[in-house]
Amino acid sequence: MATPRRFLRPLLYTSAAALAGGSTLYYVYRPIKVPGSDPASVPPPRYTDDGRFSPPRFPLIKSRDEQIADLKKTSGAQSRTATLKEATKGVLGTLQGTHKDESVERPGKHEDAEPYDLLVIGGGATGAGIALDAATRGLKVAMVEREDFASGTSSKSTKLVHGGVRYLEKAVWELDYNQYKLVKEALRERKYFLDTAPHLSNWLPIMIPIQKWWQAPYFWAGTKFYDFLAGAEGIESSYFLTKSKALDAFPMLNKENLFGALVYYDGAHNDSRMNVSIATTAALYGATVVNHMEVTDLEKDSDGKLVGARVKDKVQEKNGQKAEEFSIKAKGIINATGPFTDAVRKMDEPQISEIVAPSSGVHVILPGYYSPSKMGLIDPKTSDGRVIFFLPWQGNTIAGTTDAPTAISQNPIAGEEEINWILSEIQGYLSPDLNVRRGDVLAAWSGIRPLVKDPHSKNTESLVRNHLITVSDSGLLTCAGGKWTTYRQMAEEAVDEAIKRYHLRTSPLLQAPRVSGSEMIDDAAPLDGACQTHQVRLIGAHGFSNTLFINLIQHFGLESIVAKHLTESYGDRAWTVAALSAPTEQRYPVRGLKISALYPFIDGEIRYAVRHEYAQTAVDVLARRTRLAFLNAQAALEALPTVIDLMSQELNWDKKRQEKEWKDTVQFLASMGLAKSKLNVTRKDVETGRAGEYDEHERKLYSRHGKDVPLIRFLSFC
Repeated sequence: MATPRRFLRPLLYTSAAALAGGSTLYYVYRPIKVPGSDPASVPPPRYTDDGRFSPPRFPLIKSRDEQIADLKKTSGAQSRTATLKEATKGVLGTLQGTHKDESVERPGKHEDAEPYDLLVIGGGATGAGIALDAATRGLKVAMVEREDFASGTSSKSTKLVHGGVRYLEKAVWELDYNQYKLVKEALRERKYFLDTAPHLSNWLPIMIPIQKWWQAPYFWAGTKFYDFLAGAEGIESSYFLTKSKALDAFPMLNKENLFGALVYYDGAHNDSRMNVSIATTAALYGATVVNHMEVTDLEKDSDGKLVGARVKDKVQEKNGQKAEEFSIKAKGIINATGPFTDAVRKMDEPQISEIVAPSSGVHVILPGYYSPSKMGLIDPKTSDGRVIFFLPWQGNTIAGTTDAPTAISQNPIAGEEEINWILSEIQGYLSPDLNVRRGDVLAAWSGIRPLVKDPHSKNTESLVRNHLITVSDSGLLTCAGGKWTTYRQMAEEAVDEAIKRYHLRTSPLLQAPRVSGSEMIDDAAPLDGACQTHQVRLIGAHGFSNTLFINLIQHFGLESIVAKHLTESYGDRAWTVAALSAPTEQRYPVRGLKISALYPFIDGEIRYAVRHEYAQTAVDVLARRTRLAFLNAQAALEALPTVIDLMSQELNWDKKRQEKEWKDTVQFLASMGLAKSKLNVTRKDVETGRAGEYDEHERKLYSRHGKDVPLIRFLSFC
């Protein structure tokens, strides 16, 4: 018996090693479902044999006036009936969304004056997420936002959808279970995020440069643990790059003292467009959503319990009219106002202690040549121990962020000290051949993070990015903290708590809209009254694929870069945007007049933003429907006349309103990094080209020589 055992044991060890190795190889190289790589759930429309084209038939959402009329019904106020534009006929009318199809159901027609189940204050990621969650559970919900959807923190993020490698490192070294739980939750939500909006989000490899050999096993272990925690919600596994491979993937890196690099995967997204899509999807499912509607007071009954809120329409004020105030009645009120959380809480209880510790996060935008188009970089240890991301975004490069206590304001301005600190840190890991100049900064902004305060900490960097749900004695439910990636989970927990606190009853949504614009998908199927937002696809997702832009080029004659931009910003609604674009009167491109020669934003996006996405100001369009203000403040200024003219046609603005839009937008662009010398420019200055001229200060920013060097003299040096 000794002889068989002598052979059997090595055989068992060999088999076990082969099984373990094979399992590891399968896990690393297993087939991965990449968001957007699958064919569209709804295939693109095609021409019939007789040459006819059948366009998508997307359901319409209520206009802003109709939404306001619904709000007023709960208080018994006289509602105003919105006048719908006369329907146009044919394919173009259907695509533009002006052709009314009676077979398309428009949910949310609350003809009675019953109070809302929930009134959500705040139209950022959390507020919009709560509205969508509640609406898809069959609740009657309203959401009001003082400015615009994503006008605050939700448009000023680092544009990442991530679990947080730095939080995982802290969780391990500090044995902090709350940090670990946050990372685990965020990794799960990251997968839902990318599944429900594949057109607005994508996977992004991120490089960690390694200067010392001993850092390689440390970062390798960290990224592999990150992969392991993601589990089924993960995608490609992290991997090591030698020095030569790292420089090949990221040529801008400083090769001095470079040992190699680790690459791991996270998600990236278009934050404000995501926010707007959540809000408009909620509107399709029956929620009443209104931007530029300010809450001026909270209303209570004789027992001191909240029963509603007083609001006023800020658009009326912008039009030079007196803003009408009215009440909205609701069984429960949710405060989801981000950095302004404590202001709403003090409307309820003036003496209440604050729970939000606002932190400023500054980002700068640099030209796209500073980073590869498909790979980002993280510097995990800056000179003061903070973390900086360096990421490709919308054709440019975004770098940030800082993290310091700050005061709360509507449009904070990025300070020169923070901007120069970011540029200094960037210079440290880029090649010495690259001179990172202050003049290369195309835009810079400061976002305020509503961190949940830790009473035992003085440094905001040690604050946990977790969320907190509290309910006051009068019934105000507050959802604060958290981060973009976990907006859906925050919304789910907030609605769960609201249902319990306000004794609400959910119900299946039997007449859900055909969000996809097709009979092929039953959007009501999963909506059984429980939370299903992890599988509710947002507007634009159903018909999106990575090849959809080709169909747009073939049908509309769009420029390739424009068609790709439209599909990645609007998904299948790019058909509508393209149809709303004016002919160029050129052989190619056939449609799509650019509002800026430097970027792929076109005129149809402005019309779509007004008609289908509740845009009410030029800032709404330049900053949050398109992203031009975030990408290039000067380009946004130069596009402003076109934007105001197109919006004036859509919204019937008079001369005074146009002048106000000019002043308000230029003031906003100051918070986006527009040069101080441009803050007093007039429309005539822009139209005649004088706004593009440099003063002496700007010339020094853009010139390495400090002054202009004549070209002939420069060439003589060569």
